[in-house]
Amino acid sequence: MLVYPSALDLSTRHLQFLTDRLAAHRVACGTRWRWLSAGRQALLVLAHLRLGHTYAQLAAGFKVGVSTVYRYIAEAVGLLAARAPDLATAVTAASAKAFVILDGTLLPIDRIAADRPFYSGKHKKNGMNVQVIANAHGKLLWASPALPGAVHDIKAARTHGIIDALSREGLACWADKGYQGAGGTVRMPFRGRWDRLSAGQRAVNTAHARIRALGEQAMATLKTWRLLRKLRCSTTRITSHVQAVLALHLTCSN
Repeated sequence: MLVYPSALDLSTRHLQFLTDRLAAHRVACGTRWRWLSAGRQALLVLAHLRLGHTYAQLAAGFKVGVSTVYRYIAEAVGLLAARAPDLATAVTAASAKAFVILDGTLLPIDRIAADRPFYSGKHKKNGMNVQVIANAHGKLLWASPALPGAVHDIKAARTHGIIDALSREGLACWADKGYQGAGGTVRMPFRGRWDRLSAGQRAVNTAHARIRALGEQAMATLKTWRLLRKLRCSTTRITSHVQAVLALHLTCSN
């Protein structure tokens, strides 16, 4: 296999943060020797999450076995996922804000058409449904555990308890028509054809769309981690990958 240099569009803060976490974990476990140092392991994991490089590519680039790459990534992802905030923490932290934006996204997976639970009729592809909460400036605050792509956004929001959590804090939330009937503090645009809406309803929908557009920045933030653009791992491990990315983003972008 040919090997070539590559670059990561991340700051050294990401590398140092993950290196410190891995080094502390090795001390706690009493690890005496590894093929790669904590810094090299951190670089390997970031290359996987940010660039989506496969185990085989990473094994060749770092001159270790594929099984070693798998163990290194699983270890680091577990440490990062444990640091991701839960819904209650995220909503409490956002309660001082004027409002938040709720939206759902589909993370594509490599499943065949026969896997109906993962097929999203809206997106016409297989994937996992992830709910995202952003602040009024479009900054990513929280990402939910992944559900099969066939799950509708409103059902996913109820399953995760998002609507109840927002209502308890009295936190206003802007969402699209996919959350129709959510109730609580969730605000949605008026339904119906544009030409059948009144002038006031059109103005409200236009303002609503401008606010929700900021939420797309949070989605874009999530998708800059190219592993999430096409997941090839088991669906049971996707949540931990999303939480790991969330923890890295929140910790290293503040």
